[in-house]
Amino acid sequence: MVETFQTVITPYGLSRTVWLWLPDDWQTAGRRYPVTYMFDGHNLFFDTTATYGTCWGLKEYCDAHPDRILVAPECNHEGNGRLEEYSPYDLEAFGGIHGTGHAYMEWLVGELKPWIDAHYPTLPGRANTSIGGSSMGGLMSLYAITAYNKTFSGAACLSPSVRFCMEDVRREIRDAVIRRGTRVYLSWGEKESRDPHGLARYTANALEVCRALSAKGADVFPYLQLNGSHCEASWAQQVPLYHEFLFGGGQ
Repeated sequence: MVETFQTVITPYGLSRTVWLWLPDDWQTAGRRYPVTYMFDGHNLFFDTTATYGTCWGLKEYCDAHPDRILVAPECNHEGNGRLEEYSPYDLEAFGGIHGTGHAYMEWLVGELKPWIDAHYPTLPGRANTSIGGSSMGGLMSLYAITAYNKTFSGAACLSPSVRFCMEDVRREIRDAVIRRGTRVYLSWGEKESRDPHGLARYTANALEVCRALSAKGADVFPYLQLNGSHCEASWAQQVPLYHEFLFGGGQ
């Protein structure tokens, strides 16, 4: 089942909808569940709420695989609010962005996660806590698995926007303490760039990130999606793939 509730992201003083997927029998099953935190909650479950009319289809997938709880705050839709919240770094792109992703993650880890753990039957430890997202949400997921590796053991980084901040990403991974059991799924699409040169650059960046994470001890799954575009329809096709790798032990 999908529920929503309102919360306040305290660093910004802004009210925000949180999307929550729960097994239908979560109140009576007598068990606790792993939790995946995700970005852009409005794009995950229903076409009617997705920004561009197509969602990830996560309701149908999770209904068929009711093995975890998903917690997904909606993004900021005002101006550059999403870019600011979903960037851990200041960016020259988009006309200049002051990234506040660190403040967002401090809220998610320090306030939202403890509230979820107190109100739902979760398995709160690191081994059962993961994070995922696409585009800027993919960048945030990559940031989370490096800067907050003591909290998250897995990350699904779909089409992460690393091209805007490779120097910051390199530094983040270099300085990170990556604990045993860390798993990272990182994908990019064949048609996300306008020309072969753009695809080559995106591929080089993605593979550099994957190699750096592997060198730190993470188990990494790099995935080039043939015919994949930078959109929810393409990311929806990857849902079974990243779930199997992160949570099913697949390689």
